[in-house]
Amino acid sequence: MPKIQPVIMCGGSGTRMWPESRESLPKQFIPLIGQRSTFQTIVSVVSDPAVFDRAVVITNFDYRFRVAEQLGEIGAEATILLEPDRRDSAAAVGAAAAWASALDPETVVAVLAADHVFEDAKRFASLCAQAHVAAKAGEIVTFGVTPDHPATGYGYIHPGAPLALDPHVRRIERFVEKPDEARARAFIEDGYLWNSGNFVFRADVMLEELRRFEPEIAAATAAAAAAAKKDLDFVVLDHESFAKAPKTSIDYAVMERTDRAVVLTADVGWSDVGEWSTVWRLSPRDADGNSLRGRAMVMDSSNVMVRSDGQLAAVIGLKDVIVVATGDAVLVADRSQTAKVKKLVESLKAQGHPEATEHRRSYRPWGYYQSIDQGSRYQVKRIVVRPGGRLSLQKHHHRAEHWVVVRGAAEVTLNEKVTLVHENESIYLPIGSTHRLANPGKIDLELIEVQTGSYLGEDDIVRVDDVYNRK
Repeated sequence: MPKIQPVIMCGGSGTRMWPESRESLPKQFIPLIGQRSTFQTIVSVVSDPAVFDRAVVITNFDYRFRVAEQLGEIGAEATILLEPDRRDSAAAVGAAAAWASALDPETVVAVLAADHVFEDAKRFASLCAQAHVAAKAGEIVTFGVTPDHPATGYGYIHPGAPLALDPHVRRIERFVEKPDEARARAFIEDGYLWNSGNFVFRADVMLEELRRFEPEIAAATAAAAAAAKKDLDFVVLDHESFAKAPKTSIDYAVMERTDRAVVLTADVGWSDVGEWSTVWRLSPRDADGNSLRGRAMVMDSSNVMVRSDGQLAAVIGLKDVIVVATGDAVLVADRSQTAKVKKLVESLKAQGHPEATEHRRSYRPWGYYQSIDQGSRYQVKRIVVRPGGRLSLQKHHHRAEHWVVVRGAAEVTLNEKVTLVHENESIYLPIGSTHRLANPGKIDLELIEVQTGSYLGEDDIVRVDDVYNRK
């Protein structure tokens, strides 16, 4: 049997998992459950070479280096396809199908969400192989899940008659958007399934259905894939073409309108890690139902989740509460109300709070930096550069910088001079000087940067040269 081409959808902004997940580092890249991110976990799920071909990851341009770094952390390889603009899932699926079709129009593609969990990976791989048969015959297979509670956060599927080629695969009678609890209970009694939002199809079949129902999306994504350009280790879809694709979901664009939609039940421990109550449900808990992570403590409490990535968080006498603490924000919510976090983030953005979208730690292709303190004319950062990492050769019009090395050795270019700065040594970079920081060593380089000047914004950077092709 030909292998399946996995396509991992990794472009979401993850606002429902604030404050750990933010637009600058969304939930699929965070170890919400266990030690790996959900993105890394799904890459591992499709790593069986007997079933799957080399994965394609389709992600937003801004997340390209994070994807590459997380693949490297688990020793995985993938083709990284970059969306130059967010156009929703229909455009992403269309671009992926067009990309796969260019290699072989009858390639069978499995589109999987980067923030979903499949606890039984072996069983899921087996189901993908089963779905391959129906997909090869021209059906568009979605994985359905038997509900274990009346969830209001998922769409539902009404399965119909079984297919002749496989009685486990059934024609879809109807899709239903997220219902209220009463309707969800009725759906469960009537044998409805949750719609997992993960699909298996032949590339040419999906393209045909897109041309049938959403010709603008089909044309835009086909052109974007055909004119894609190589950039370092990435493939960038053509921006002008891709921007012409209307924004809509693949469910609305194709799945709810096609007569080729079928469902295969996949009871493999599936979860859409879409809100904090799901993380609590999937996490290890003590005898009182409490889940703790990081510097966290509870007393006389039950069914509580407390997570902290630094500061000590303590809870007394509470029930059914979620507490998530980061260095610059704290969320406290009733466990039944965590679906409202997205609305909260929208309100925070409207009020101009930078914490709504930006982390204190910002990732770059060379490593990351983290804000420690700032005032009207100064800012202090911790900078970590991975072995072999090189910042751009740059200068600033409004600020000077002082670098103090606390771990490793820094190769510093200052105007025309290159200096090696060791632990417990420092160097001063005047306003307007051309400079670069690099890590020539085999361990992480860590330094403290003190910026002083009249303007300290990240946009005060004039890049003279950059090995990562950033502008």
